Amino acid sequence: MNTSPTAHVDTFARDHRPPPELRPDLIYTLPGLSYPATLNCARELLEATIDRYGADRPAVLGEDLTWSYGELRDQVARIARVLTDDLGVVPGNRVLLRGPNSPWLAACWLAIVSAGAIVVPVVPVLRSGELRTIAEIAHVTHALCDVRSLDDLVKAEIPGLAVTAFGTAAEPADLQRLAAARPPEFQPVRTAADDICMIAFTSGTTGRPKGCMHAHRDVLAIADTFSVHVLKPRPDDVFTGSPPLSFTYGLGGALVFPLRAGAATLLIARATPDALPAAIARYGVTVLFTAPTAYRALLADPDATAAMTALRRCVSAGEKLPRTVWEDWRAATGVKIIDGIGSTEMLHIFIACADDDIHPGSTGRPVPGYEARVLDDQGDEVPDGTPGRLAVRGPTGCTYLDDPRQATYVRGGWNLTGDTYVRDADGYFWYQARSDDMIISSGYNIAGPEVEEALLRHPDVAEAAVVGLPDAARGQLVTAFVVLRDPATASEDKKRELQDFTKGEIAPYKYPRAIEFLEALPRTPTGKLQRYRLRAAP
Repeated sequence: MNTSPTAHVDTFARDHRPPPELRPDLIYTLPGLSYPATLNCARELLEATIDRYGADRPAVLGEDLTWSYGELRDQVARIARVLTDDLGVVPGNRVLLRGPNSPWLAACWLAIVSAGAIVVPVVPVLRSGELRTIAEIAHVTHALCDVRSLDDLVKAEIPGLAVTAFGTAAEPADLQRLAAARPPEFQPVRTAADDICMIAFTSGTTGRPKGCMHAHRDVLAIADTFSVHVLKPRPDDVFTGSPPLSFTYGLGGALVFPLRAGAATLLIARATPDALPAAIARYGVTVLFTAPTAYRALLADPDATAAMTALRRCVSAGEKLPRTVWEDWRAATGVKIIDGIGSTEMLHIFIACADDDIHPGSTGRPVPGYEARVLDDQGDEVPDGTPGRLAVRGPTGCTYLDDPRQATYVRGGWNLTGDTYVRDADGYFWYQARSDDMIISSGYNIAGPEVEEALLRHPDVAEAAVVGLPDAARGQLVTAFVVLRDPATASEDKKRELQDFTKGEIAPYKYPRAIEFLEALPRTPTGKLQRYRLRAAP
């Protein structure tokens, strides 16, 4: 695909792409993926949608305000003017974005991209040390942060970072006041289709996060593949979901897909299973994105499922969807859950099926626009029915920011996701397990070594090893095996103390929900930790 010269003044992201031989093959086999050389995805999601459907349609719904497409466009323009005129952001700068889901968070995401900058979205539960690491890797220069998520960002004391706060409609902060003084006109920067617009971070098995770079055309491609051909949204749909916009699963399901379709999206800070039913009923939500854990929790309350009568599309990703959950959800709501697999590296879902194409228990078939294979350790395709490593390619692919792990994820132009799959004779893909040490718990990717490092910062911990063990409710349970400096202090109180300590060191969703005390960790004669023995522990 031809692209224009970069519009980035700050070329850091372009300068730190992997070398050409380590980049994935990008294929554009669908007519809808023929994008122009000059492309700003924020403009396409707003201006182009308004051209098709009009400015008066509801776009973003929140707990304290609702914006039409025209009002959202005006807010995005004002914020973009603040970024460029007041804060000195130039195309290519990295802007960290932090806060719970809200209309203002969505407007900030669109404004950063409209201004030609690169959004670096982070979940609000990350701690100061984690934020410092991300800012260091991405060379972040500016940050827009919800006032509810400021504390850890301020504590991080990131050198040279200019932080601007925003709030709710009821509690406006600096950004709103600056934006209110700006006119609602801004010409989106004429970025190249392959200019990077987002760096999304994901945990690695070593514990150090990886920055996944995605271009303007990538953002549109996930809508023009999975959303158009599998989800098939309608302009009268109302979307919502539990994943934050800082996760690419949430970004697609709660912002990109509805805006591309001219639909509305409900963005609320607390989208937990106990809060979702009332919100879905109140706003007439028709499309839901969440994880298997949440579907299981919702099924536990018959009143909850009975209240969600407007739902017509439900999507699950983040971990394997058990067949029993799929069947129970269909029986309770009449809706067939669209199961899918995606990754931060690939931006969104690349294998999934809907409606009568679904084979319960299977992830599905490659989304139109993508290709998938199952390979052996030598990179050769295995026969159907044989487990192997999942390899995928399509209009999106893995482009790590200056990270040697690029050579592990991309081989011969194919993206190796780290999952073990079996393909059947009908072309359906069946998930077997993770191929690496990543723990997937309740839809979160959690690196065991990162949890280990947090535990080791406790003065009473001599050694720690963290693995994922099978769990009916969460898919995998983050389980820590700990050697204490004084074995006599082992107790249930000590377990709770270590759990609380870990929550203060890293994002709370990563903490070990189970802790076992050992006299020593299993190791080889050369000292290498034998994780397989921990996974096999009774």
